[in-house]
Amino acid sequence: VQLQASGGGLVQAGGSLRLSCAVSGRTFSSYAMGWFRQVSGKEREFVAAISWSGGSLNYADSMKGRFTISRDRAKNTVYLQMNSLKPEDTAAYYCAADLGGLGTQSPLSYDYWGQGTQVTVSS
Repeated sequence: VQLQASGGGLVQAGGSLRLSCAVSGRTFSSYAMGWFRQVSGKEREFVAAISWSGGSLNYADSMKGRFTISRDRAKNTVYLQMNSLKPEDTAAYYCAADLGGLGTQSPLSYDYWGQGTQVTVSS
């Protein structure tokens, strides 16, 4: 299974970015997807997760109201729409697949990870 994250870049504070994560290779009957972020030297931080059906969404408190996770099962792609970006959102963003389907906030629950895409927010 391969996860390919894309869409990162440099944006000014208050701007928006949309990240994508394409899943390819072996397919599974159902899996949740999550986004995490990491700043060098710090632990990986949960951002958002979505269930297989898309009916269950889970956000970190600091992202609620600014970030939106969604998925297109037909395209095997998950998105993270990020609005009102702040300099503290600067990080490498990773997508991950949870074969257990729970989409928890713990990175330990996830089985496959993408390579990360860098988001830099300037002040």
